[in-house]
Amino acid sequence: MSDNIYTPPKVWTWDKANGGAFANINRPVAGATHDKTLPIGKHPFQLYSLATPNGVKVTVMLEELLELGFVDAEYDAWLINIGEGDQFGSGFVEINPNSKIPALLDHSAQPPQRLFESGSMLLYLAEKFGALLPEDAAGRTETLNWLFWQMASTPMLGGGFGHFYAYAPEKYEYPIDRYAMEVKRQLDVLDKQLAHNRYIAGDTYTIADIAIWPWYGALVNNLVYEAAEFLDAQSYTHVLRWAAEVAKRPAVQRGRMVNKVTGEPHKQLRERHHASDFELRTEDKIKPGGGA
Repeated sequence: MSDNIYTPPKVWTWDKANGGAFANINRPVAGATHDKTLPIGKHPFQLYSLATPNGVKVTVMLEELLELGFVDAEYDAWLINIGEGDQFGSGFVEINPNSKIPALLDHSAQPPQRLFESGSMLLYLAEKFGALLPEDAAGRTETLNWLFWQMASTPMLGGGFGHFYAYAPEKYEYPIDRYAMEVKRQLDVLDKQLAHNRYIAGDTYTIADIAIWPWYGALVNNLVYEAAEFLDAQSYTHVLRWAAEVAKRPAVQRGRMVNKVTGEPHKQLRERHHASDFELRTEDKIKPGGGA
């Protein structure tokens, strides 16, 4: 343990210079910081997002619906650069008062229906199109069990383990150990479930897989936090099997590309407005040579 014991004050005050990744956009108050109208495309769904795990959930869901033939699931995906504070623009805050990506507007409803929180979006889309959510009571309930498991558990992975392991200005043993223990417990929960099921909620691919895969599939494949070795991810063989199977789905491969601003240029589709954009509008096509 560190010798620098922190004694909390009676009343906490905000220190803007507290350091760490994302310190420039973190603040203890809500609301818009500037006026900015969001663009609107021609499709029923307007998505404002970034290809973080939470953003990928929704682009994968929309691509899966399109793969199933639901043409009314067509969407425009607009890039929200959270590092530059786009999520605090007035138009974005009107959709999501919590200023977190993703944010979604369904213009097929009148007035347009706003959606915030990725789990809410998955459930809304599944119910709207009657897809990727079992109709029988038992299957539906089991799927929702795991959807809400992800929403409740992943803050321990992202805001807990990910922050202290990868983003905090200094590394301390106690918080890293505390959250590593919890993340490994979560991986064990998934591994035991997948030992007897092809997919998270049973033998059928559902919104539970779409919610959980972008976080835990990425974690065991070392795509977030570079912590796979630290967490002994190779020991979770059933999670690895499931993660590899989901990753092969064409809709998943497309969904991962949307609103992506890092990695190989041919896998970055910063905005998506038509299915042909995956062939014609990736970053290597727009900026030959791979310039950012």
